[in-house]
Amino acid sequence: MSDPPFLTPLTGEALRAAGVPAPFAFGQADRVRFRELDVLDHVNNAAYLTWFESFRIAYMRAYGISSGPQAGERPVLVLKSVGVDYHAPLYLDDVYVVAGRTRAFRNTSWTMEYGVFRDGAHCASGHAVIVLVEPDFVTRKRLPAHYIEAFRDRDGAEFEG
Repeated sequence: MSDPPFLTPLTGEALRAAGVPAPFAFGQADRVRFRELDVLDHVNNAAYLTWFESFRIAYMRAYGISSGPQAGERPVLVLKSVGVDYHAPLYLDDVYVVAGRTRAFRNTSWTMEYGVFRDGAHCASGHAVIVLVEPDFVTRKRLPAHYIEAFRDRDGAEFEG
């Protein structure tokens, strides 16, 4: 199989061809760069958080979360928590896919889960809780209906109350 296009949204068949299992419905591929390695010549743990952030930006654009209903209006999002579990190392020039989805949502936040895959091997998993807030960065804001619809319809997310 040829490499999937790098930093381009992958869905459905392209994800499955890259060895990413369901229920992941959105992902993007890339190649490990030298700057992402640590002294042991495998990917440094901090690189995974950067990959998750790059994925999250593409995900939010694709799901209509990166801008509000008014032109130029952007949501204020706070990353409340994030974590990574490592399963297998990645090395220089490995082609990998970061896939993710919203697993659950509440009134003002949602929980994402991530997977990093290389040739079908599950190399890392992660999670994040993201909170929508008002421009004061303190007051929580209810998730708009179109966020919830995207989370449910595209990811199978469920309300967690």
